Amino acid sequence: MSYKKRKKKSGTFRKNISRASRYARKEKSAIAPGLPILSCGDNVRLESLLVALYHQNTPANLKEISKAIGLPSHCLHDLDTVLQSLSRQHLLKTHGKNKFYLNTEIIKEGVLTVNPRGFGFVKLPSEKKAVEKQRDDIFIPPRTMAGALHGDKVLISIQRSSSRRNRQEGTIIAILERSVEQIVGFYTAGRSTGVVTPEDDRFPFHIIIPREFSCNAQNGSAVVVRLETNTKEKKQAKQPQGPALFGRIVEVLGDPDDLNVQMQIVIRKHGLPRTFSPEVLGEANQLTVPATTTGDRTDLRDILHVTIDGETARDFDDAVSVAKTRNGYRLYVSIADVSHYVQPGSPLDKEAYQRGTSTYFPTGVLPMLPEQLSNEICSLKPNENRYTFTCILDFDRHGKVQKTKFCKSIIQSQHRLTYTIVSQILEDRNIDVRRQHKSLLTPLKWMGELAAQLEKQRLNRGSIGLEIPEATIELDKDENSVVSIHKSERNQAHKIIEEFMLAANEAVAATFVKQRQPAIFRIHETPDTTKAIELSRLLHSLGFHSREDAGTLQWFHQLLKTAKDTPQEYIVNNLVLRVMQQARYSTNNIGHFGLAADSYTHFTSPIRRYPDLMVHRSLARLLHLEKTNTASVDVTLSEAADFLSGRERIAVKAERDMLDRLKVVFMEDKVGEIFEGIISGVSSFGLFIELTDSLISGAVSLGDMEGDSFIVDEENHRIVGRSSRSTYQIGNLVTVQLHSVDKQRWRLNFIIKQHGSLP
Repeated sequence: MSYKKRKKKSGTFRKNISRASRYARKEKSAIAPGLPILSCGDNVRLESLLVALYHQNTPANLKEISKAIGLPSHCLHDLDTVLQSLSRQHLLKTHGKNKFYLNTEIIKEGVLTVNPRGFGFVKLPSEKKAVEKQRDDIFIPPRTMAGALHGDKVLISIQRSSSRRNRQEGTIIAILERSVEQIVGFYTAGRSTGVVTPEDDRFPFHIIIPREFSCNAQNGSAVVVRLETNTKEKKQAKQPQGPALFGRIVEVLGDPDDLNVQMQIVIRKHGLPRTFSPEVLGEANQLTVPATTTGDRTDLRDILHVTIDGETARDFDDAVSVAKTRNGYRLYVSIADVSHYVQPGSPLDKEAYQRGTSTYFPTGVLPMLPEQLSNEICSLKPNENRYTFTCILDFDRHGKVQKTKFCKSIIQSQHRLTYTIVSQILEDRNIDVRRQHKSLLTPLKWMGELAAQLEKQRLNRGSIGLEIPEATIELDKDENSVVSIHKSERNQAHKIIEEFMLAANEAVAATFVKQRQPAIFRIHETPDTTKAIELSRLLHSLGFHSREDAGTLQWFHQLLKTAKDTPQEYIVNNLVLRVMQQARYSTNNIGHFGLAADSYTHFTSPIRRYPDLMVHRSLARLLHLEKTNTASVDVTLSEAADFLSGRERIAVKAERDMLDRLKVVFMEDKVGEIFEGIISGVSSFGLFIELTDSLISGAVSLGDMEGDSFIVDEENHRIVGRSSRSTYQIGNLVTVQLHSVDKQRWRLNFIIKQHGSLP
């Protein structure tokens, strides 16, 4: 083909390039996503080219790029022009004369979080964020969303910082991976078509459902919709409420007022696995309870093991025993030997890895392992043989470790105790309960003594002793109505088990470090210094003295010590928690800041956490306690640590989501009632309130503040009346009235009836 013919044929292409450049200059953006850039009879788009280069790890020449995007050879000249243009826009870099690659200083991948108001933020991968010291996620204005949905993995171009908040902005140039194919929502029936409104307001659109795809859903039902991405009409689909897509209902969940339906909504919203495959269940059902010990197991059935859990616990994965010795104490922490049953690479193992963790709701549980394992053969039930992995620790009288030993074992738990029973024995000294458990009085006394010494040792080294109460939700016998919500109580029994589990986990981690064994550690990074300084300033306004060492272990420790047993203790603990980084799994042992531990891992819950199962396998391999291959799933330890940290975060979000829903359901019929609360936060919207008895959260809008107009003083975390100069500051006690309940957004709206002071 002659150059003149090629030039004529590529006229449309050149116009598009010019148009893209003008658009880029107008929007202060490097590119205009979605514009077709090559004619030549092909439907190649700019995003296709950039995605191809993104997947190309090394610089590529014209022929390699054209092959990757399916471009005919006669368009190489056009392609070269495009690549040169993108280079001038700094989206591409050149290697030599004719090789190109993405400019990764400008183009990055990340996960999109959408705000209901239409804009979004892209979170960069944590390792890239750390290297680049990137403090904020990248802001995505509505005009540059390019059709991406919440949770999508996207490719973005980063622009200079916004003048408004000095925040970096970005433009989505390609969708690398869709996060959802199905969305949960509520069905509104129509004559010929229905509409589903997504339950999650981060999907700010409506989904049109033709009647033949309605799955006979009733008006108002909660449903699961599959998006029809290939529907040509969707570009023209518009609703008075906003943009719309097309879809079909694939599952009808039922009445959204039913608590079980709400749980199913949460499960699907967070993408949690709901069922086990027949293959996995078949493998689990073939497993049996051990009858006797074997030569490679230590028989510890004569050691007085007990389990201590909550009243509603169904799986018991740890049993403990304490004996008094001449020099101090001997602690046995025996953990269910899940690794004996779950073989690496088996369907059961792969399923457990994908789940990562069990997820617990007041209305049910999504176990990591089938119930045949989690509730039966791996559950340490009283007076039944169970295979375990035991950590034996010798302490002196002051709680310092003198000797550590591990062994595969067989035990018989002799009592199934609850936190309440142990507290009644040790703290309340209830005569009737003590009489019923006479044989346990001395062993439990030793447990209390040892736990107290361990806690003292831990706090003395600088461990941060946060005391954060949690809400306990009680359901009726049918588990479809919330009977009560109240603040949970933490007693001595909780501390005993907590200290024993911490000691075992630290002992395992220390063994890995001493033997230089690669393993998964539980790490907790140092808090951000800027946030710690901001917290110090806030606490100063609440009456606490400022110190120059804000953010150090010593500072946190002294702060909590000063606040302990004072009216400010609750709010101080909550503020400290907000500053802390989130603990995660890693192969890079940087220690655990909150525990002031040089090394820490998770060993004590392999029934419900896959990292613990991996730790069991690593420890068995290190101690030569396994003859067969104990390698975990076919990924590196580092990859597993990142993946399992992500699974844990998803489970935590789902659990909190369900708790928030149950709290709103519980308050639904209490509009107009009066409650005592504490101001837990201040924002441009108004005040955040937490009820002191139930830990139920809500908000007071500035528009609902009576008697004055208020301005927000964000620096001092307060609002101030323009005329009265009355202030409402974080930490103030208030009396509030429930004004309204918003079940669509799962929010409670209060109005203030009386203003107190610092608690």
